[in-house]
Amino acid sequence: MLPKENRLLKERDFDQVHKEGKFIPGKHLVIKILPNKLSIPRFGIIVSNKVSKKPVIRNKIKRRLREIIREGIKSEKIKKGFDIIVITKPSIVNEEFGSIERNFFDVLKRVEL
Repeated sequence: MLPKENRLLKERDFDQVHKEGKFIPGKHLVIKILPNKLSIPRFGIIVSNKVSKKPVIRNKIKRRLREIIREGIKSEKIKKGFDIIVITKPSIVNEEFGSIERNFFDVLKRVEL
């Protein structure tokens, strides 16, 4: 579980990142990123019904992404001071944890984060 301080909780924060954030596509996910004025990164994860109709699958994907993000923050692979929304694509369903992790950090490297 991500600490509360590292989560985007308010709808207006999500809306701001969606409207003003930079769009970076990846193989299995898309990232929208916007600088914030905080000394921490904050994340939101979106796994829609288009990815899977089964809540079990969607929750599994969210748990994997939260763990990747948590470890990235802990090991300082993710820079501070950004609001980031991770939007998954349907192709993520059949991927292993390592593949999702590589894809996530590849997308972040493209924006030098």
